[in-house]
Amino acid sequence: MSKTSGEHSLLVLENYIGGKFVSCRSYIDSYDPSTGEVYCKVPDSGKEEVDAAVAAAEEAFPEWSARSPEQRAKILHKLADLIEANLEEFAQAESKDQGKTITAARTVDIPRAAYNFRFFSTSMLHHTTDCSPMDHMGCLNYTVRCPVGVAGLISPWNLPLYLLTWKIAPAIAAGNTVVAKPSEMTSVTAWMLCKLIQQAGVPPGVVNIVFGSGPRAGDALVSHPEVPLISFTGSTATAQRITERSAPYCKKLSLELGGKNPAIIFADADLDQCIETTVRSSFLNQGEICLCTSRIYVERSIYSEFLERFVAAAKKWKTGVPSDPSSKNGALISKEHLEKVRSYIALAKSEGGIIHCGEGLDQLDLPERNKSGYFMPTTVITGISDSSRVMQEEIFGPVTCISPFDTEDEAVARGNGVRYGLSATVWSKDVGKVHRVAQRLQAGLVWTNCWLVRDLNLPFGGMKNSGVGREGGKDSYHFFTEVKSITIKH
Repeated sequence: MSKTSGEHSLLVLENYIGGKFVSCRSYIDSYDPSTGEVYCKVPDSGKEEVDAAVAAAEEAFPEWSARSPEQRAKILHKLADLIEANLEEFAQAESKDQGKTITAARTVDIPRAAYNFRFFSTSMLHHTTDCSPMDHMGCLNYTVRCPVGVAGLISPWNLPLYLLTWKIAPAIAAGNTVVAKPSEMTSVTAWMLCKLIQQAGVPPGVVNIVFGSGPRAGDALVSHPEVPLISFTGSTATAQRITERSAPYCKKLSLELGGKNPAIIFADADLDQCIETTVRSSFLNQGEICLCTSRIYVERSIYSEFLERFVAAAKKWKTGVPSDPSSKNGALISKEHLEKVRSYIALAKSEGGIIHCGEGLDQLDLPERNKSGYFMPTTVITGISDSSRVMQEEIFGPVTCISPFDTEDEAVARGNGVRYGLSATVWSKDVGKVHRVAQRLQAGLVWTNCWLVRDLNLPFGGMKNSGVGREGGKDSYHFFTEVKSITIKH
């Protein structure tokens, strides 16, 4: 649905509540990051819309939760098929809405969104529960798992459909119903998904999507007394607010938050593979992935060679128009975010840091209509102290800092020296060292000699300020169900 405003045709989104598209009284402007122009109107939902969505989800819950896991799985498979059948349309929309390259949307985001439904529809069929006989008491104990009820799901703007489906799929596969709120900055593919949800035969009210801002729609959802469970991916500051707002209701929380992820590179690393992967891990998706590498610690004997080769490789990582297949990075999400990322580079300079490439040094060659887009070239910084805000805070842009180290103990201590603990990478051919360092790093995920290899069966999540709880095959099943112990005396 679209309507004309001046000479521009704007896309106008609607909430999806109880199986129907519902228009809203007021709207938020959404921008095309590659041009800086408003191209979409997103509902500015509040308590009224969230209440209606929760009521629809409550009404749908008894029938949906009573279905067999196989019946629910069949519908999820159909939904995966539909996403794959519309892959190109979804990829184009995701790239335009988020600023990411069409290549990333086409090869990573949309295929993974389909796979999320496929994976959880089948994984939910293969969990077993516990049984413990107490013959001396004449009793048999066993456990069952029941869906929790209405799940409140809040997803971020960096991997919009990918992370929304990572929440919706296990929630409904386990028999819950859902009220989801995507980021107001990237709502288009979620709105497109609603049409496929209808086509796949998901009953009305099982999945409800309410669009709007965190302070209005998000707040109404996390503080709703009839929503017993919240899964949130986003910033640590927002998670603190969610924890406070949901505390009076003792809700189940899963919080996947930021990262300030170290790479620790030992002198015996395979430098060809290491540099290629670490450039990717630092800059993929404009650096807007919670798992991106933003601190690189390199053993001193190879530091100068590594730095020279890394900077040369970073300069080749092309930032350009998202629709150009040769672009490796597109635009950052918003003007405000671009200014925030730039402010860290200004801070690094003021502290005596050296900018080797990127912001302020390399000019981007952009077409006229993209000159007002939110682009930033890949930026490499050295000479920054570990205590600097540049090394302590999540920047979430195409920026990485490189620093030398002398000993294994020093590398581990510095790797752990931030309040985050989401992921880390370790590069070495020494198997013993790799295991030792991986054990000592405070991170929920440690990759050695690779990055972002994901088995969805395994737990995903972080330590410290990087979150609470884990999601993944068994972990999502446990989060989206309640366990009940039953004792039978015979």
